[in-house]
Amino acid sequence: MSWPALRYETLRPTAETLQLWTQIAGKVAVARTPWLNHSWHVALQISARGLATRLLPNGDGGLQLELDLLSHQLVIRTTEGGEQRVALAGRTAANFFAETMQALERLGARTRIVAVPNELPETTPFAADHAPRPYDAEVAQDLWRALVQMQRVFGRFRSCFLGKSSPIHFFWGGADLALTRFSGRRAPPHPGGVPHLPDDVTREAYSHEVSSAGFWPGDPRAPEPSFYAYAYPTPPGYAEAKVEPAGARWDPALGEFLLPYDRVRTAADPDEALMAFLQTSYAAAADLASWNRAELECGEGPIGRPRAVG
Repeated sequence: MSWPALRYETLRPTAETLQLWTQIAGKVAVARTPWLNHSWHVALQISARGLATRLLPNGDGGLQLELDLLSHQLVIRTTEGGEQRVALAGRTAANFFAETMQALERLGARTRIVAVPNELPETTPFAADHAPRPYDAEVAQDLWRALVQMQRVFGRFRSCFLGKSSPIHFFWGGADLALTRFSGRRAPPHPGGVPHLPDDVTREAYSHEVSSAGFWPGDPRAPEPSFYAYAYPTPPGYAEAKVEPAGARWDPALGEFLLPYDRVRTAADPDEALMAFLQTSYAAAADLASWNRAELECGEGPIGRPRAVG
C-alpha cells in the first residue's frame, strides 16, 4: 500500500461529507461512554476497513460503529450478533442521521445525541440539513489509505516516549488524525473560543502541557492536506524554531507548524520525512518549554520484545 495522492480540490467535498458522518457516529460514543481525559473516549480509530468507534456500552453488552470505506457503509454491530448498515453515498445529512438512529433502535441501542455539528461554520441541525452531500468512493478510500500509512509512522514516534501520550486517533470535530505527548505539568486554563465547541471541553482537553501533531485534510484557511504540529501553551520562540524536513513552515494564523502532505508523499523516504517532522517539532516544543526530556524519552520501541531495563 503506497502513499496515495491527495489533492485538496478533489478531496474537499468527500472529506466534508465524511466529517459530518463521523460526527454523527462519534456523538453516539459521547452519549454512551463515561468522560475520559482529553476526550479520548469519543475519537475514532483507524481500522482495517475505515474508521471505527471503540466498543461502546449497550446494557450489559456492547456495540461498535464503523465507517467501512471499502464497502462504503456505516456498519453497526452488537456483541449479540446484530448488524445494521447505512450507505455513505448519495445522502443528505438529514437522511443519514435518520437512518443511523433507526438502525441503532432496531439493534436495541436507541441513542439520543446532540444532533448539531461541532467545530464547523455551518450549524444546521442534522435532521434539518437536506443539502446533497457529495461522496466519491475512490477519494474516500485514498484518504483512508493515507491514514493507514500515517498510523504506522505515528506508532513508531509514539513508541519513543515514556511519558503520558494519547492514542493515535481521529478527532471528528476537526477531522484530524492526532497524537499528543504530555510533559506531566498542569497548563494555564485554555481561553476557549473554538467555534461551536463548549469551552469546558477545550479546557479539559488542554488541562496539561502538550506537544501535539497530526494530519488534517485542510480547509479554506489552509487549502492543502497537511501535517501539523503545535504546543500548548506555546513556548516563547516556538514559531522561530527550525523544523524539518524542507517545506515545513509556521502558520501564524493557525498558530502551528504545517508540512504539506505532498512533501511527505513525494519524499525519497516518506516514513523518514514524516518522522523528521514529528521529532523536530516535538523537540523544539520540549526544549523551549524545559520538559524533562531525559526522563520522558527513549529509543524507538523494538518489535516483538520488551525494552531492556538497565
